[in-house]
Amino acid sequence: MNPRYLTASQIETPVPTPDSLRAWLTELTATPARHDLAQPFAHPPVTSTTVVVRTEYSGRRAAFVIGAQTRAAYSRAETPGGCVRLRLAPGTTNQLLGVSAAELTDRVVELAELPGPLATITDSLTHLSTAEAIKHLGVRLPQAVSESATERAHRIVLREAISTLDAGAPSVAELAARLAVSERQLRSLFAAGIGLSPKHFARIDRVRRVLTAAGKTPWSDLAAATGYYDQSHLTADFRTLMGVPPAAYLRGELPPPMRCRAPG
Repeated sequence: MNPRYLTASQIETPVPTPDSLRAWLTELTATPARHDLAQPFAHPPVTSTTVVVRTEYSGRRAAFVIGAQTRAAYSRAETPGGCVRLRLAPGTTNQLLGVSAAELTDRVVELAELPGPLATITDSLTHLSTAEAIKHLGVRLPQAVSESATERAHRIVLREAISTLDAGAPSVAELAARLAVSERQLRSLFAAGIGLSPKHFARIDRVRRVLTAAGKTPWSDLAAATGYYDQSHLTADFRTLMGVPPAAYLRGELPPPMRCRAPG
């Protein structure tokens, strides 16, 4: 891809996750504050709900939530700053944020506006250093969060569903049968716990795997390896989710960057 566009994965640094948070988070990362805002960002669609704590050079901090994103976005930050990202584990959105993941899909929301326990410690996230905030979260969050037996069972089913999808490309009917749930129940679990349908989750997962290998493998081989019917199927799905065909994406022929989305 044209080097003038960055992706978050290129500048994020993994942060060790405290053992007490591993059930609730799939990943913790930090992005250093940047002076150079010349490079816009390409944001591929994503299946996770993410809490972001952003610090501007002025010292001002803000905590907000980005729901699952069904389409790629291309943006440019208006002010320099760094951030910490907490990617929530599938099926934990209601326990941590007090709302269904479906209520956050394709939205950016102030963390303080949400009723879950994470919002009650917003001040800790926005007034402590990164290391102090993570340590504080590791102590406070497990004490504040609660999970019913039903919610835990749903989280386990989602984890197994995602593992099955990662291993292949079963239909919704086949996936439901393997998990011993109805198709309706499976769609409901994905909507509440991830914010996407099983089919859209799988589409995003495939496109992200294409992005990882793009430019290193012939398109026809990549299509077969990632579960597409053929190269034309890959191209059509990529265009729908990324906004441009795969070859154009690699050449950097991308839509003009927009302003970063504000919570609301």
